[in-house]
Order: sequence, then C-alpha cells, then structure tokens
Amino acid sequence: MALTLRRTTAITRYYTEPLGALGDAIPLQMLLIPGGTFTMGSPEDELGRLDPDEGPQHDVTMPEFFMGRYPVTQAQWRTVAAMPQVERELEIAPSKFKGADRPVEQVTWYEVVEFCERLSVHTGRPYRLPSEAEWEYACRAGTTTPFHFGKTLTTEVANYRGTVTYGDGPKGDYREATTPVDHFDMANDFGLCDMHGNVWEWCQDIWHDNYNSAPTDGSAWMTDGNGSIRILRGGSWFDSPENCRSARRSDARPGYRVDDIGFRVVSAPPGSLP
Repeated sequence: MALTLRRTTAITRYYTEPLGALGDAIPLQMLLIPGGTFTMGSPEDELGRLDPDEGPQHDVTMPEFFMGRYPVTQAQWRTVAAMPQVERELEIAPSKFKGADRPVEQVTWYEVVEFCERLSVHTGRPYRLPSEAEWEYACRAGTTTPFHFGKTLTTEVANYRGTVTYGDGPKGDYREATTPVDHFDMANDFGLCDMHGNVWEWCQDIWHDNYNSAPTDGSAWMTDGNGSIRILRGGSWFDSPENCRSARRSDARPGYRVDDIGFRVVSAPPGSLP
C-alpha cells in the first residue's frame, strides 16, 4: 500500500491509514515526529516526583518516526479486531466507556501487540507500540516543563482528576470517564493530542527501576529489568495531575486490563516504508 505524505503545517507531515468501516469516526492519522536529541526524565526537584525511577536524567538521540495523532479509538479498534487473527483473539468492543471516538480501554499489552500485528499485515507497514523514550520525546515536543502545556495543567486542556491541583494550577472538573480523543482540540508542537490524561498508554519496554544504563538511541529497553512488567505513560481520567506529567512512569503486568489504560501506535519513518 503506497504511502502519501501530506503537510498540516510548514513542519508537520502525516499520512492517514485507510482502514475503512470507520464511518464518520476519526481516521488513524500518523504524524511524522522529527528526529532530535532531548533530555529524558525529570529533575530531582520537579513537583510530583516521588520516586527515583524518573532519573537519572540523560540525553537520548531520536531518529524520526511516525506516531498516531490520538490514542487508538474504539472505532479503530473494532475495525482492526475484525481482521484475521495473527496469534490471539481480540474482543470487538472491550471498553467500559462506550463511544466510537473515545479511546479504547480495558485492553492488555498482549492484545495491543496483536492489534499492531494485524494492522501491519493488513497495511504492509510495520506498526508497533512506542518505546518509552519515543513516547516521552513525542510528548515533550521540545519542552522541558512538567507538561508540554507548561508548568501546570488544567481541565480545560486535559482529562484528569481535576479536584486535585498541581502547583498554582486551578481546580477543575473530575469527569470520572474518558472523553473523545479530539475533545479538547489541543495539540503539542508535534501535533499530538491527548498525551496528558484520558488513558494511560502502553509502551514496548519492560520495567526498570531507574535509567542507569538505559539506551540512548530511542530504542525500547528490553534487556535486564523486570520482564514480567511493562511501561505505562501519560496518566488518565482517574489520576491526579502529577501522574500526568511528561516524565511520569507507571507499570503494569502485560495481562492487566482496566478502564484507564489504552495505547497509541507508531510506525517506521518514510525511508523504510514500501
């Protein structure tokens, strides 16, 4: 399937994966994330950093890659889940909070890997989960503040437990459910939406207690560590704002299923695509 790149701004290129059967729901739009070097992790004095697992800070040099503009939606999940099985079965409608353009949730790490494999077979392009470094680099989009929005977060730009404040931020709504992925019509400088809150997002990597000896090339860290646990990023509708910071790390066993965990996909850069 040929790739047609389009421009949304002077610097953002994307392609839309023609999944079909989505109706009026949001298509799977993949943004080109430019390569670059960033500092991964948080400084020791960042508000909300309670554990040493967000350090030590270290520089990572990233190649370019494509990433989904939004978390995978229920309409997108339903379409791919109806494709031929690769290794495991997928439930068509697993989510608690129903809505075509709400993020799919209650999906395990194993199931989202199956989603990526089915999508790869269907399109002829390699889809996978982001590495933890790719996720943080894409979320920050050149920023060094706790959120890509700046030093604090409000419920006017993200879905989280708004009855809890961060820094000098105001109290806001606690919606107690997911929102459609385009609900806020807000994006970071890479064009990505919903990176803070709504649903935690699975990453490829296995869990490590800190970044000592972490890869510096953006690849997933799959050696040593705890191979029975995977990484989660971004926070959720259920979480306080400190858990939605760009550097915040969480973890879960790959078979874990809950209503505040979803995912987004990444794909290869243009030069390696058919």
